[in-house]
Amino acid sequence: MTAPAETQHAPASFTETLAVYTQRRVLIVLFLGFSAGLPLALSGSTLLFWTAEAGVDLKTIGLFALVGTPYTIKFLWAPLVDAIDVPVLSKWLGRRRGWLLFSQLLLIAAILFVGSCDPATAPWLVALGALFVAAASSTQDIVIDAFRIESLNEDEQAAGMASYVAAYRVGMLVSGAGALFLVTLFQHFGFALRGAWNGSYAVMAALVLVGVATTFVATEPNKSVASAHQSGWSGALRRLGHTVVGAFQDFFFREGLLIAIVVLSFVVLFKFTDALAGVMTPPFVKELGFSREEYAAIIKGVGLIALLLGGFAGGYVARAFPLATSLWIGGILQALANLAFSWQAMVGHDLGWLTFAITLENFT
Repeated sequence: MTAPAETQHAPASFTETLAVYTQRRVLIVLFLGFSAGLPLALSGSTLLFWTAEAGVDLKTIGLFALVGTPYTIKFLWAPLVDAIDVPVLSKWLGRRRGWLLFSQLLLIAAILFVGSCDPATAPWLVALGALFVAAASSTQDIVIDAFRIESLNEDEQAAGMASYVAAYRVGMLVSGAGALFLVTLFQHFGFALRGAWNGSYAVMAALVLVGVATTFVATEPNKSVASAHQSGWSGALRRLGHTVVGAFQDFFFREGLLIAIVVLSFVVLFKFTDALAGVMTPPFVKELGFSREEYAAIIKGVGLIALLLGGFAGGYVARAFPLATSLWIGGILQALANLAFSWQAMVGHDLGWLTFAITLENFT
């Protein structure tokens, strides 16, 4: 018997390829991506530049790096978000959209709270508000990831992810360079420095309404509806135990105690100095006499382009070389980027060199 010939599918045309990006579900993910990227700088680089302008000491500014911890440990409450409902909201909108609206409302409140504070007189209050911004933002990230996977068809996943990442970067740019330019604009209209920053954060909080509107327009994924009655606190806690305890237990038993400690130390220390240097970049640039507009244009504009190019380059290096070689290349380039800032400290206010240093740092 002759085997049936395989069906040949003609490759999709350029128009058909682009058409998937206009699908309603993909557009929903696009706008949610903007909502996810918007808060990042408001508890990070934008906030750090504000604290530097307000005269907060460097030791305190360095400690502000801790407010980003929720982004790192969000896996601890991800099983709870995945398995339980938000009272009232989930009953009204469904589990995913209920959590989305809940996290977005918390995000608006937290951003407004940070904007109403004064880093010069109450830096720890600002840090507390920024911690809540990061917690609400990371919770929104958890829900959006689940929503994206459950709501998109298989042939829409790639387009959905690409749309999400692009909009996420736009959100980062708006809350980075956009927020800084807004401060300058408010000052141009006669606002004092604190009032200008308060106004900028209020505008950023209002932009979260893009995500809120998207949540109302979106449809609850069928998979979320089907699994809603199968989970609860007990299931969430079991998954949490398996995620945290099970993963570490398996890792230590498989690799052995000594190797496991070495690997974990390497993971922690590999990016430690680079992360610390990143936290101190805004006050460092401010100390050298660069203006807010220069910081926004170079670090948030040129830096974002370098970051995107570095992502593509990293993907190429990872495919072209063994893992150990790739790590050596990345580590050496990171060290060179830090040395570029050392030279920046010597040359002072030099826009050309700052552009080079920022490009190298973000690219690596």
